[in-house]
Amino acid sequence: MNKGIGFILVALIVLLVVLSSSMFTVDQRQNALVFQLGEVVSVKTKPGLYFKLPMVQNVRYFDTRILTLDAADPERFITSEKKNVLVDSFIKWRVIDARQFYVSVGGDERRAQIRLNQTVNDGLRAEFGKRTINEVVSGSREEIMSIIRAKADQDARTIGVQVVDVRIKRIALPEAVSENVYRRMEAERKQVANELRSTGAAEAEKIRADADKQKDVIVAKAYRDAQGVKGAGDAKAASVYAAAYGKNAEFYAFYRSMQAYRESFKNKSDVMVLDPSADFFKYMKNPRAAGGK
Repeated sequence: MNKGIGFILVALIVLLVVLSSSMFTVDQRQNALVFQLGEVVSVKTKPGLYFKLPMVQNVRYFDTRILTLDAADPERFITSEKKNVLVDSFIKWRVIDARQFYVSVGGDERRAQIRLNQTVNDGLRAEFGKRTINEVVSGSREEIMSIIRAKADQDARTIGVQVVDVRIKRIALPEAVSENVYRRMEAERKQVANELRSTGAAEAEKIRADADKQKDVIVAKAYRDAQGVKGAGDAKAASVYAAAYGKNAEFYAFYRSMQAYRESFKNKSDVMVLDPSADFFKYMKNPRAAGGK
């Protein structure tokens, strides 16, 4: 009885071992290759529970998540101006064909990264060689990235890999080149500033001349108008005086003499040497002369 129970237990253990070695699971972040005697017999791309032949078949997993290849050191490239630039970039990639990935690079991520890095660097070298420093830094940067990404992805597909993105983190110039570029930029900015100053000075002179001209015209018109008003006022006053004095000529003569006396004797220190019989003293000697008597 005890031997029968022991046999059953051993059989159950063997069965569990066999079952456990014949089952495997695939995560949603993985692809799995099933090998039989070293040959790939099946590719599992969907997550779930699968079975294999124990002791005959084995499984190898490959991560299908997006991975980042970040260059350890900046690479040196030459622009169309024969200037050196240091470029720091990174690549986003992932495995999309586990079978091809295994066949091409043995499923080795390091070998795949070397291949991708070489492809991207070759593309960058070719594109930078066609452009100036200004173009690669700002003007054509997005265009370069698009071209490199397309070429790298085309090559990566041959090893079962997709290039999701290629980006340049930084473009730096060697110290000597940087100084030359900065000096040239400074000279260009100074030239532009001088041109703007010259243009501004010319415009300012034009505005001042126009303002002075307008001022002279306005002043001349105002003086003309003022003289016209003044002349009209003088004429009106003369007409009024003439009408008033014409009514009594003797009173007008008397009034003018009074004004002359007031102005002449305003200061006590004034001295006048006149003939006492002169007409100037007419109304002093005979006040009734104002009435004509």
